[in-house]
Amino acid sequence: MIGTIVHQLTRNLTEEEIKAGGFDAYFVNHTNGVYPADSSGMPFTAAYLQVKGDPITDIHEDLAAEQKARSTYDNILRFTDDPDVRDPIKFLREREIVHYQRFGEGLRIITDQLDSKNFYAFNPAFDNRK
Repeated sequence: MIGTIVHQLTRNLTEEEIKAGGFDAYFVNHTNGVYPADSSGMPFTAAYLQVKGDPITDIHEDLAAEQKARSTYDNILRFTDDPDVRDPIKFLREREIVHYQRFGEGLRIITDQLDSKNFYAFNPAFDNRK
């Protein structure tokens, strides 16, 4: 979605405006196509996604991902006053907050249902603790 916003902002720029805006290196490689990469140019890869098969570990990973996304949206909002950028970013930011809250509820449900309250000492999906 952010790539599409950038595309909308850059699609009608002149060569001079592309250079002045710092989009020249991106333009050389991708013209104005939407290419999923972070702000330093590192392409998206599924290697960023983690799963360990342990519900406690996996939900903590999900919680962290939601907070990282929210922080990124906060930073984007600091740099723009364009309502066509701000409005969808604010929507995405709100969504990350709700996801974080739901994952937190899921973590609480999982830990409340465990026999052992020392749930960091074993994998409840794999280790049979009775």
